[in-house]
Amino acid sequence: MKKIFESFANVWKIDELRNRITFTLLLLLVYRFGAHVTLPGIDATALDSLANQTDKGIGSIIDMFTGGAFSKASVFALGIMPYISASIVVQLMGIAIPYLQKLQKEGESGRKKLNQITRWLTILITLVQGPGYIYNLYRTLPADAFLMGFDSFSFLFSSVLILSTGTIFAMWLGEKITDKGIGNGISLLIMVGILARLPQAFFQEFTSTITNNNGGPMILVIEVIVWLLVIISCVLLVMAVRRIPVQYARRTVSGEFEQDGNRQWIPLKLNAAGVMPIIFAQAIMFIPAALAGLSQSETSQSVAGAFSNMFGLWYNLVFGLLIVLFTYFYTAITVPTNKMADDLKRSGGFIPGVRPGQETSDFLDHIMSLITFPGSLFLALIAIFPAILVSVLNVQQAWAMFFGGTSLIIMVGVAIDTIQQINSYLLNKHYDGLMKSGKNRKAVA
Repeated sequence: MKKIFESFANVWKIDELRNRITFTLLLLLVYRFGAHVTLPGIDATALDSLANQTDKGIGSIIDMFTGGAFSKASVFALGIMPYISASIVVQLMGIAIPYLQKLQKEGESGRKKLNQITRWLTILITLVQGPGYIYNLYRTLPADAFLMGFDSFSFLFSSVLILSTGTIFAMWLGEKITDKGIGNGISLLIMVGILARLPQAFFQEFTSTITNNNGGPMILVIEVIVWLLVIISCVLLVMAVRRIPVQYARRTVSGEFEQDGNRQWIPLKLNAAGVMPIIFAQAIMFIPAALAGLSQSETSQSVAGAFSNMFGLWYNLVFGLLIVLFTYFYTAITVPTNKMADDLKRSGGFIPGVRPGQETSDFLDHIMSLITFPGSLFLALIAIFPAILVSVLNVQQAWAMFFGGTSLIIMVGVAIDTIQQINSYLLNKHYDGLMKSGKNRKAVA
């Protein structure tokens, strides 16, 4: 414990690291401040109905990722999600469009062009989602909540413009944090928005269990213990890797290769897809309820009800199955086993017992298929775990959302990535890192 406190103290001894952390915290504070600024022309005291809409169900997920800005009709109501959607679209289109494939192989210049394409696509998405959000306000809020008139074109135009600007500004904040701060800026903005709702969710659960005698203090203690165990499980899922041994031939003076060169490893992640399968599956789960809502038949209404309840049985069965399928899909398009095999062959490396070239590629692809299966099942279990808690322990839905799903995976992944970056600064300056003991640090150095 003493070494941990000493490591945190060492963070502030490095000027560059201290400045980066301070810069990151200031920009995150700006983002959180903007989440509480209501759109001009809306009475902030008349947002109760909008808050009730996002209190449960799918609306709570949207509001969580925007840090409560969605339910406050804030200038950041769309949050950073249009940028995330644009990034996903560009990444998937890179599989089918040769021009984007070419950019992906051009290094830094290609990355800059892809970022520019993503930014323009983000603007287009905000221009589509902005009017949809305003239309939702028209349907949800009372007429007297609109100070400029209920159906005023000037309000619609200015609000869509402000919402688009808010998303672009949030995107700019994220990129600045990545360049001059610490950690991935976009991911940090999402994580801070999620964490902003944690105190309120815990207070609601505390009131329900203690004040309302819904289980008492022991149930609350059990819930906290389960929450910590789930976090530990997510950490293990994010960091778990299968190490494939690689042997590199050593060149002799005569120019020939010997077979006793340095041995290294290829780390294949158990969950190479990260949180993306949950995001894809969540987007698909919106479709059945939306399509069923177009019909007034009894069957359509029952389907809409089943897929609108994110804590229901059928919703979570389909949700879990989609996560498993999308985990395989996303892993297949993001883990280039062919390229890994070619790079090994060019560098004189090989996997013991496996021939270089296509056989190596097939071997890596087979290993990825084997480790992806338990990884996808574990990811699906974490995603549907909040629904299990609501059914078994009668946990408040807002508090249950922190026991799994996209929010928990994002928080754990971003926290690990940020700690690793801080750790690298400490090790480079010959301090004990946050994730290694002093003995291990000396061995690394």
